[in-house]
Amino acid sequence: MFASDNSESLVKLSESAADRINVIVDEMKSDKKMLRVAVNGGGCSGFQYSFDLEDTQNPDDLAVSNKGATLLVDQISLMYLAGSEIDYVNDLIGASFQIKNPNATASCSCGSSFAV
Repeated sequence: MFASDNSESLVKLSESAADRINVIVDEMKSDKKMLRVAVNGGGCSGFQYSFDLEDTQNPDDLAVSNKGATLLVDQISLMYLAGSEIDYVNDLIGASFQIKNPNATASCSCGSSFAV
């Protein structure tokens, strides 16, 4: 497991996102209890975020916990997500996980893809 005293500063998991992860895990009733956020090539801006529930943490994953929820980020994705905050927003236009990424130089209007 990739562990660091400054893991909180590498990627943050908001309380709202942690609450939502806990709700999803409870509703799914499966062994997959951690949320993996990854960066993949593609999307209208060059890179896109993916969100998946996982049951296994890889040895080199960054693991960030908040309120009993665990967020996993692989080392390649961490290069693009360092300094980001994973949040969950529920407003008039919908509810979704959102990534506040200081490394993104551009993003699409829906926020699911970005450029660096």
